[in-house]
Amino acid sequence: MKTFRTVFSLLLLFIIGAFLFIWIEREIEERNERAERPLPTGLHPIVESKRDQLIAQAEEAGIDILITDGFRSVEEQNEIHAQGRSRGGNVVTYAEGGESYHNYGLAIDFALRLPDGSVVWDIERDGNENGRSDWFEVADIAKELGFEWGGDWQRFKDYPHLQMDFGLSIRQLQDGYRPEDVVAD
Repeated sequence: MKTFRTVFSLLLLFIIGAFLFIWIEREIEERNERAERPLPTGLHPIVESKRDQLIAQAEEAGIDILITDGFRSVEEQNEIHAQGRSRGGNVVTYAEGGESYHNYGLAIDFALRLPDGSVVWDIERDGNENGRSDWFEVADIAKELGFEWGGDWQRFKDYPHLQMDFGLSIRQLQDGYRPEDVVAD
């Protein structure tokens, strides 16, 4: 009986070890596959669609907005990050290349367009004269569409910034995860 238990225990350990080995091997293969995924080269289709809805709904509210930025390459992000540091101007981002949702096609920036065609970043302007800031009206519309607004952030208020992270952190995006991994088609 003792020999049977020993053989059974060894067999059980062997089976568990084999399953563990297969599972680890599959995890390594998936990690390697994700690491080889290229970075996006444009806005995610859902973000693009919601951007267009935002423009239309803001217009219905009497607010003309301009999308000033969308997808950014890692190189473009590094250039913007250099502003206020190694280049003149004010610091406008703390995100280096690969650390911004713009680099994954998941963020846009907006500004208000005046009737004369000029563009302003005036968060107090009430161009439609309804007693509310146009900027905050646009942010509310964006949030209803599923965007996260940089003006709600605690540390660095980024009023022009809107993003959809699809539940993915920057670290996960850097590791190769993409919204398609968490969003059903």
